[in-house]
Formats: sequence, structure tokens, C-alpha cells
Amino acid sequence: MLFKPDLNETAKAAGGSVARVAGRARRRTVSIFITLLILGGLGYIGWTSFQQKQQQAANRVRPDLAVPVLAATPRIQDVPVYLEGVGSVRALNNVLVRAQVDGKLIAVNFTEGQEVKKGDILGEIDPVIYKAQLDQAVAKKAQDEAQLANMRLDLTRYQQLAASNAGSKQQADTQRAVVAQQEALVNADQAMIDNAQATLGYTKIIAPLSGRAGLRQVDQGNIIRASDATGLVIITQLQPITVQFSLPQQQIVRVNAASAKGALSVDVFGNDGATVADTGTLKGIDNQVDPTTGTLKLKAEFPNANFQLWPGQFVNVRLKVETLPKALVIPASAAQRGPAGTFSYVIDNDDTVTAKPITVIQQNETDAVIGSGLTPSDRVVTTGFANLSDGAKVIVGKDEQTPSADLAPRKRQGRGAQGGQGKEGQSERRGKKAESGQGEGDQKGQTGPAQGSDKSGSGAKAQP
Repeated sequence: MLFKPDLNETAKAAGGSVARVAGRARRRTVSIFITLLILGGLGYIGWTSFQQKQQQAANRVRPDLAVPVLAATPRIQDVPVYLEGVGSVRALNNVLVRAQVDGKLIAVNFTEGQEVKKGDILGEIDPVIYKAQLDQAVAKKAQDEAQLANMRLDLTRYQQLAASNAGSKQQADTQRAVVAQQEALVNADQAMIDNAQATLGYTKIIAPLSGRAGLRQVDQGNIIRASDATGLVIITQLQPITVQFSLPQQQIVRVNAASAKGALSVDVFGNDGATVADTGTLKGIDNQVDPTTGTLKLKAEFPNANFQLWPGQFVNVRLKVETLPKALVIPASAAQRGPAGTFSYVIDNDDTVTAKPITVIQQNETDAVIGSGLTPSDRVVTTGFANLSDGAKVIVGKDEQTPSADLAPRKRQGRGAQGGQGKEGQSERRGKKAESGQGEGDQKGQTGPAQGSDKSGSGAKAQP
């Protein structure tokens, strides 16, 4: 007997297969739709970012908008060449005044910081003992001179007796030797007197040179000795005064060649590092290089009329070694550095700029000496390089029309307008300000000028 399947079960099986096929198709359609939606979103974000970059590039370089700049014309002048170094101020003469004899200090005749002259009496030591020694030496000489006079009389008698053969010639010769010995003793007494007089003079402490007295080391009434290491006072000569400074060993030949032509001028700067405090002359060059630092020591002398230099002070020094005659000079800001070297923007007759390579011989904070690349008739850009490029159109302003800095830089504006993060940051700021009590209208009122500055900021503003 044959088995005949039920038609209802066959229909149910066919319907399940159709349902599974339809579910698969529906899921595939949803996946394709989601994929297309994601790709479309990514494409939109990329297109938006590309448009913003294009807008920024258009705002950064506007071929139809001239760049405001300031310009200057190279000038011809004699330029001094300086070698700069760091040095310390030293007194021309520095003397530690000590006592030459021991004794009690009975007088101090100066005040601390006083200007003293050579020969002034700075202090006095009790002279009683040394006066007594002098008197003793004088008395001893008087005694010996009296004996010498008696011996000379005896010598005269012995010589007369010897001449008449009434006395011995040997006795006369012996007396002559005794007289010579006494004369030598009198001379020794005179030396003792001179020594005592000098010792008595040392009781007055004399200033050995003119200068300024320092702080007193011994007070009146104390015992002062010649062996004291501190002494009584230190005297420093401040007018004139010297400065010892160092230069690199590479400048030895240059300095020697310049000094062979004559005295070299040396300037020393004040505390601000820009004002010349005093001008002097180079007095000496050391005979060897310091091997530990590789520098050469030099000494200059300054008049120091107003006591602007003080011993022990550190100062900046510049040594003038030569003068460049009729050099071409431009402002230092006009000399720009690039990957290919130093250049300057030269303004043509049609108010377009051209980058020309230049050679800088010497440069300081304000001026640059040009060796080649420019002529006295050129106009070089000194201010306004922010939006400048080779071939750009410029508007040359005056010195009083210095381009102002852009208060709303495009970089910051573009960063705030890019991507979803910028929008989320703005929404977070709006939410925080709304929580602090500010309304939505106030928030729009604050952001309005910033949006307007994007439009106005697209113009080229040169930054100095």
C-alpha cells in the first residue's frame, strides 16, 4: 500500500521556506541601507572638511587683496665692528693698610667710605715707647761722641811725642786705631737714631695712595700689630678704574691686528644692558689663553668720572676693532631666514614683492650690514610678513600706520567650526552658560560678533 503525504503539511513546509528567504532578503536590504547611510555620512563629513580647508586657504591667500606692509630703503653709513664679552670691574690699585709697629691705637682719623689723599694720617699708635727708644739712641751717640773727642786729643799728643822721639810710635798708631773704632761706633749710633726715628714715624699710619677708604677693621683703643692679617683699612683707587674681560680665542688675531694700529676704544654697559655707562681704552692683553675656558683676558681702563663702575661688579663690555666704511645697512627685521638661506622681500615698481637672497656681514638687534643682494635704491619689507609670499601684491604704509595684530586668528576660528567635536563643544558651553543663568538670546548675542569677525578676518592683516 502506497503512503500518501498530507497536503497541509506540505503547504506548511513550503511556507516556512518562503518566510526564511524573505527574512534573509529583508536583513540584507537593511544592512545595505545602513552601510550606504554610513558611507554617505562619512562622505558628507569629508566634503565638509574639504570645503572648510578650501575656505581657509582662500581666506589665507587672497590674490585679489593687497597685503599691508611697512618698507624701508637701505642706507649707506660707516658701521663700527664690536666684539662683545663679559667682564668684572677691578680697582686700579687696591692696598691693605697695615700697621708697621705694634702698639695701642689711640686715634682713627678717617670715616668709612671717605675719599682720602696720599699722605693723609689714617691712624695713630701710642708713640711713648718709640719716643723713649729714640731718646736713648740720641743719648748713646752723645756719649760716644764725647769719648771720641777725648781719644782724638790723646792721638794728637802721642803723635807729637812720637815726632820728637819722646814717645813710642807704636803707641801713636794704636791710639789712631782706637779713634777709628770710636768713629765707627758713633756712626752706628747715628744709624740707631735713624732707625728709632723711622720706627717713631710708623706710629702714624699714612695713606699710601689716594682713593676711597673701606670699612674700618680695628677700632680705636685696641692693640694693633704689624702681623695682623686684616690690617686697619683697605683703600681702593676708583678714578680711574679698570675692567678685566674675556674674548674667545678665535678673536686673538683680530684683536692683535687692531691694537697694532692704535689704541682701541672699549665701552661698558650699565645695568640695563643697553646704555653705555663709560668709555675707555684697552690697556693690556694677556700673554696666554686660559686652557680651561679657551678665552683670552684683556684689561681696559675707564675714567669713571661719576663712580658708575664699582669694584667687583659684573658688566657687559664691547671692544671696537674696526669700522666698515660706507656699508649698506637695512633694518634687522628686513633680513629673513628661510630653508634656502637669508633673503629679503624687495618691493618692485608695481607694488609686488620679490624674495631676493642676500648676504649678511654683521647684524645686531636693530641693523644688518648687507654684503650682496641689495642696492641702495631697493625698498625692503620690514613689517607684515604673516600673509606675505613671493609675487604678492602689497600696500606700503607709513611708520605711524603699523599693521595691527589679528585679534581673532583664523586658525582658532576654523578649529572651532570643524567636525562634530566643535559642535559638541559649543553645545556644552551653551549648556553651561544656560545653567549659570544666561538665556539663549544672551548666548547668541555673545557669539554674534565672533561670527562676524570670521568674515572681516578674511582680509589680510599683517602682524609685526
